[in-house]
Amino acid sequence: MSATDLLDDARLERLSDLLDVRAVPFKGFNLEALDGFLSALAVSPETVPPEEWKPVVWGGKPPRWDNAEEAAEVDALLAAHARMVEQRVRHDDDLPDHLAPLLWLPEDPSEHDDDELDVGHDWALGFFRGVELREAAWDAWLDQHDWIEEIFDLLDRIASGEVLGEDPTAEPAALDYKERIGIIAALPGMLSDLHHHRIDALTPRVPRRRAITPDRNDPCPCGSGKKYKKCHGA
Repeated sequence: MSATDLLDDARLERLSDLLDVRAVPFKGFNLEALDGFLSALAVSPETVPPEEWKPVVWGGKPPRWDNAEEAAEVDALLAAHARMVEQRVRHDDDLPDHLAPLLWLPEDPSEHDDDELDVGHDWALGFFRGVELREAAWDAWLDQHDWIEEIFDLLDRIASGEVLGEDPTAEPAALDYKERIGIIAALPGMLSDLHHHRIDALTPRVPRRRAITPDRNDPCPCGSGKKYKKCHGA
């Protein structure tokens, strides 16, 4: 990935400003939700084409841009963000800082009320919105793999701020900040696991053909005219 493909701070800020003005008021995504959304698409069981997912970013209908140059700039920013996310999910360890999930983290949590410390909330909501675009395929994975369901349970915790117990009738416990940060720290590993599973699932399996061995009294397939047991079967 070349330097021109990366979203530097200036381009991230430009994309964030565009989303805040042209997407958020219309029930579209902010930058954090967009990052979660694109992460879901990057590890999706089925590929979602840009012409399908781009309108969702803006709340269902792309805005009218001032001119062709601005429209091209926005497309380039979204494409660069998608490439960045695709690079992120391919990393197993030592994720570079520029590929880290885009989430707001307070410098001093003690300066904020508990209801303000919903770190990862928008990211998880964006991820689940991406899942909805291929819900049936995701459901098939969830039915087959408990570890994927465990990932979804963790993401649901940071989306809802609640931890459900084994008793469905019991009042859910509140997700504390330390637990929330632990889930956030585990996001790159979760995405990497889903990416590897996606690659395995999409890789065609070629059945191994077993060689057919002639019966001992059959003619040898080499064409010698001898019986197999007196030729290559000896």
